[in-house]
Amino acid sequence: MTARPALPDLPPPSTRSLDPERIVYTIDKLRSRIEERFPGSGLGRLCESLLEIGEQTKARLDRIERPVWWLRTATWLMAGLVLVGAVAAIRAVLIEIPAGFGSAFEAVELLESGIQDVIFIGFLLVFLITAENRLRRMQALGHIRELRAIAHIVDMHQLTKDPDRFLHAIDDTVSSPRRTLTRDQLGRYLDYCSELLSLVSKLAALYAERFNDTVILQAVDEVEALTTGLSAKIWQKIMVLDAQD
Repeated sequence: MTARPALPDLPPPSTRSLDPERIVYTIDKLRSRIEERFPGSGLGRLCESLLEIGEQTKARLDRIERPVWWLRTATWLMAGLVLVGAVAAIRAVLIEIPAGFGSAFEAVELLESGIQDVIFIGFLLVFLITAENRLRRMQALGHIRELRAIAHIVDMHQLTKDPDRFLHAIDDTVSSPRRTLTRDQLGRYLDYCSELLSLVSKLAALYAERFNDTVILQAVDEVEALTTGLSAKIWQKIMVLDAQD
C-alpha cells in the first residue's frame, strides 16, 4: 500500500454541520490503525478506497452544485419565446377584432392556435427549468450508490469472521475459510468494520446536507439504514466475543 503523508491536526469539529475534511481525517486515521494491526489486509485496502472517495467528495459536491450555465441560458431563451408568443397572440386578436364579427371569429381561431403554441413551448420551458435539478440528482445518486457498494463490501469482509469457533470446537472442511485471527484480533477487526460503516454513512450524509432534494434525501436515508443494519450484525458478533470474558 502506498504511504500517504500524515494529515495535519484539525480544529474541533463544528456542532452545526459535518466537515468533509474532518471525515477524511478520521478515515485516514482508521486506515493507519488497520494497516498497523493488519498489514496488507483487504480491509485496509478497502479503507484506502474509502479514503480516496472521501478526498474527492468535497470537490464532487462543489461540482454538482455548480450552475449549468448552458441549461440556464436555454431556459431564459425559452422563457423569452413564451413571452413573445403570448404577446404576439394577444396582439393578433386586438388587431382582428375591430374588423368585424367574421374577423373576430378568425382572431379567436388565431388566438387558440397561439395558445397551443405557447403551451407547447411552456412544457419545454418547464422541462428545462427542472433539467438542472435532475442532472444534479443523477450525479449525486451515482456517488451515493458507490458508497452503498462500499458498505456491502465491508459486510463481505466480516461475513466469515465467526466468533462461535471460540465457543465450540468446529472441524473445518476443505472449503472452509482460513481463520487465522486470535480472539482479540477478531474483536478489533469487527470494530474496524463497524467504524468503516459509520464513516460510509457520514460521507453519504454530506449529500443530504448540501442538497435539499427528496430523492437524494431518500437515497441517503437508505444508505444510513443499510449501514446501521450491517453494523448491528457486527455488534452481535462482538457481544458474543465479550460474553466469553
